[in-house]
Amino acid sequence: MAYVVTENCIKCKFTDCVDVCPVDCFHEGPNFLVIDPEECIDCTLCVPECPAEAILAEDDVPQAQRHFIALNAELAGQWPTILERKEPPADADEWNGKTGKLQYLQR
Repeated sequence: MAYVVTENCIKCKFTDCVDVCPVDCFHEGPNFLVIDPEECIDCTLCVPECPAEAILAEDDVPQAQRHFIALNAELAGQWPTILERKEPPADADEWNGKTGKLQYLQR
């Protein structure tokens, strides 16, 4: 079972999780992060680090967001690995907690 980055990361893209990942399984897109399920070792270190609370165990992803499991796997194969923390977008706090953000995902 891997961990999954869910909708609340879109347009927030806090990267605190990247600093604690021992296997560098995070990949960065324009306004979203994903976890490579093949690399994730289920250590849980990233979960408490996410200010947006967007990282969930695969089994805990709500039904309405289950498509993020496949989306993480797909985009991890396309996007580069992110190895260190970066500043979040200037408006990240404004987007944190908003729903319906999938339409804003930039690939």
